[in-house]
Amino acid sequence: MTTFAEASRTAAAHARNGQRPVWRDKKRYLWPLGLLVPLSPFAAWFLVDKFSLGLFWAIGAWLIVIVIPLIDLLAGEDGNSPPDEAIPELQEDRFYRWCTYLFLPLQYVGLVFVAWCWVNAPMAAGEKFALAMTAGVVAGVGINAAHELGHKSEKLEKWLAKVALAQSFYGHFYVEHNHGHHVRVATPEDPASSRYKENFWFFLPRSVIGGLRSGWRIESARLQRQGRRTWSYRNNILNAWAMSVVLFGSLIAAFGWEIAPWLAVQAIAGFTFLETANYLEHYGLLRAKRPDGSYVRCSPEDSWNSDHVVSNLFLYQLQRHSDHHANPRLRYQSLRSAAEAPQLPAGYAVMIVCAWVPPLWRKVMDKRLLAYYDGDMTRINVLPGK
Repeated sequence: MTTFAEASRTAAAHARNGQRPVWRDKKRYLWPLGLLVPLSPFAAWFLVDKFSLGLFWAIGAWLIVIVIPLIDLLAGEDGNSPPDEAIPELQEDRFYRWCTYLFLPLQYVGLVFVAWCWVNAPMAAGEKFALAMTAGVVAGVGINAAHELGHKSEKLEKWLAKVALAQSFYGHFYVEHNHGHHVRVATPEDPASSRYKENFWFFLPRSVIGGLRSGWRIESARLQRQGRRTWSYRNNILNAWAMSVVLFGSLIAAFGWEIAPWLAVQAIAGFTFLETANYLEHYGLLRAKRPDGSYVRCSPEDSWNSDHVVSNLFLYQLQRHSDHHANPRLRYQSLRSAAEAPQLPAGYAVMIVCAWVPPLWRKVMDKRLLAYYDGDMTRINVLPGK
């Protein structure tokens, strides 16, 4: 698979020869479907009002667990990747950027509406929890939007990434993912790379705590190199957390302290969805080492790939994770499916549910991991003691 720089050179050569890319994105006008996710709280209220069934408060969870997997099954895999010469033009097409930008205002209008429902709608505690799960799905996909925006070099997009993370109170992800995870991915040193035989429910606290510690170390070192204090407004983790404090404080001031527990629940649900995606993206994969002991450059083979079309539409092609790690500057519309990478048997929606049931996960994934490495345990990132 070619890199972005190689693709740019190819496009330039074609331009000199009078050749123009003829490839067109068949999914171009389907990408706004991702905006249905932050609208799910409004859909929940409408369905509950229409059918008087409280289970619809959890419509966001049903979307992830039932609806998208079923449509994925019917739609099948994508199999349509942009050629090298089309990538530079795709990168500059601002239509795709607005598909992510628009997620944020819908995300926060929806959160305000959720807070209003917790206070004013006739709901039992279980129904409030169900609505918190719907809000948590929005927060989790919001972290994914932040993931897309945070990799870019424009200041506006970096700032918007922090805004998207405020709902889940996961601002350290902005630092740790870009400067920690992408450096150490598919190695035992990376807290966000799961290990063979590692139960998701043990991975979750390891990744959350390890990522927080790593992000703080990275940001502290950056500020120290610049001769600045760690505890200052320039600290990217602190100013991201400040956005969360202002957000949560404003909502509590507007709707009362009774929403505070539910805000916490939805935030936990949001980053749990994110960490489940982390768990399945690199499970058991291990980068090779050079003779000097350093790790080789990250390649598509170091991430599990999935090319199920509907899941990719809702997750900004996060499932083409192999190309993302090999070429992290590529925007989501430019990512290509990697046939040489290990392949997940289903889209992320299905695999997230599998991860939450460890015996099912092991049954589905362990044999695939072993087959990918031809049973060579020295090439696998194994949980210590296993």
